[in-house]
Amino acid sequence: MSRHLWCALLAAPLVTVVPAHAQISRHPTGVNVNAMGATTVFVSFGNLDGRIPADALWCGALVPAAPDIGDRCDPATLFGSLPTRYDLARPSGNNGLTDIMSIPASVARRAYQAAARGESSEFYYVRRFIDPAGGPDEYVAVTCRMTDGGARAPFALTDVRLAFASEEPVVAVRAGERVPPVTVAIKFNGTGRLRGRWEIVRPGEDPPTEEDLLPEASLPLELRVSQRRFTEIERFDVFVPPVGEFTLAGPDPAKLPSAASGEYLLLLRIEPSDDKEGDSDLAAALAGNGLVHTGGVAGFFIPPLRYTVGSVNAVGVAAAGFRQLQPAPGARLDPAARMEFRWAGNSGALFHRIEIGRADGSIVLEAILPGGEDVYRAPTWLRERVAGRPFRWRVVSLGTGGRTTAVTPWREAALVEPS
Repeated sequence: MSRHLWCALLAAPLVTVVPAHAQISRHPTGVNVNAMGATTVFVSFGNLDGRIPADALWCGALVPAAPDIGDRCDPATLFGSLPTRYDLARPSGNNGLTDIMSIPASVARRAYQAAARGESSEFYYVRRFIDPAGGPDEYVAVTCRMTDGGARAPFALTDVRLAFASEEPVVAVRAGERVPPVTVAIKFNGTGRLRGRWEIVRPGEDPPTEEDLLPEASLPLELRVSQRRFTEIERFDVFVPPVGEFTLAGPDPAKLPSAASGEYLLLLRIEPSDDKEGDSDLAAALAGNGLVHTGGVAGFFIPPLRYTVGSVNAVGVAAAGFRQLQPAPGARLDPAARMEFRWAGNSGALFHRIEIGRADGSIVLEAILPGGEDVYRAPTWLRERVAGRPFRWRVVSLGTGGRTTAVTPWREAALVEPS
């Protein structure tokens, strides 16, 4: 061997060669997505062999990942990353993983703009996997083909908004009165049958977890039966054409209970339906056998609709001294600690509404609590929404019909890394 050839070999990058049968598989390998809006796709990964999922990126081109395995995103063509709050990846099946690819509208817009400049009309979702044993990372890509989000795209929900037909911000009725009608505004891609049921959580029952509030199609096959069931009120099974928006009628108001006082939660439970454009083949992904039906998948939790039943005589005027307790004015909170909000002095309220927002006036979170409660423990995702800037909060006391009876002043605080 010549000296020049030997030097060239020494200078060449080290490439990790992995047999095809040992590499991570996925299904689908490619999917049609909405070029003008959000898209959600159920993806099965298999043959993980102990590797765990890490970050996920969207990009317009791939480059070899050497010395790692597979093809990674070309840094010059990045469109965005999967936000942590939308990462619903869970172990599933035989050495597999279920991943819900939630493409934000901002990513679709950047991909469309790139295509309009003459670049490829396809882009890529790349999930990185880490070897805990210290081996090379592995990158696995799913091809995203831009369409109009019509019948050839997976049937997936991209936005769900429940509301009462009421002018009041919060519905409160007397015992025995009928609750106002409910409507649901749904945005979606694809087409198919929207199936599900309405359930009610009565006062005193344990509330649903975030896992319970996911559509069934957003969970691995074996976890779908683990979702808690509450009292069923009504079922629905309707065909939605590929038009992108649909209004679902709520349950018969006469079936909504209002005999006992307290707060009720009305749950919209979406069940999976057959969808040839989005169904995932476990055998093709080397993660098991059979098809996973994914019609009605969503990358988010569907929040419950709340209403309160109480006696008008039990709702008095705001008690004197209605005030906030914690966090204190100007408090600097540890970002790793749980965010708790406390107040006092208004036991006569039917319920309270806590509002948390940014200094610019935008509201980040609103929550309704029964009048007897004086503490609110915020969900973990709130830390992400208010990190890096001051936020403010207040509590609103509400009486019958959702009328405001008292309001605390806005109080500022901030999340600050400990020094």
